[in-house]
Amino acid sequence: MSKVAVIFWSGTGNTQAMAEAIAEAAKSKGAEVDVLTCSEVGDLSSYDSVALGCPAMGAEELEDSEFLPMLDKAEPQLGGKKVALFGSYGWGDGEWMRSWEARCKEAGIALPFGCVMAHETPDAAAMAACKALGEALA
Repeated sequence: MSKVAVIFWSGTGNTQAMAEAIAEAAKSKGAEVDVLTCSEVGDLSSYDSVALGCPAMGAEELEDSEFLPMLDKAEPQLGGKKVALFGSYGWGDGEWMRSWEARCKEAGIALPFGCVMAHETPDAAAMAACKALGEALA
């Protein structure tokens, strides 16, 4: 059985809803899943897969008071794991996600699945993409 960590920060609940859909889908495929907020993240060595979720903030950036400090500590632990990115945004065109993907690539973190983005509240298509991502992580 695989072990999956779904780690997120959410200001409005949109990214949290995405995290919950990912976790439920991974569980439905038999994975052991832990859903964690940024403050709950510690040693990630026991996880096979990690899904990271953060909405776009400010000028399409990752949230910098909780999420970025957690990401800075977690990045060295993510090599060799299946890692996926997800989040919601309210404006722009997804620049924050492209920048985040580039950051992962520079850190040597493989992203074998496409990222999942939702404009504002996740619609049916975004939730289906989250479920597919959860299943793939399992």
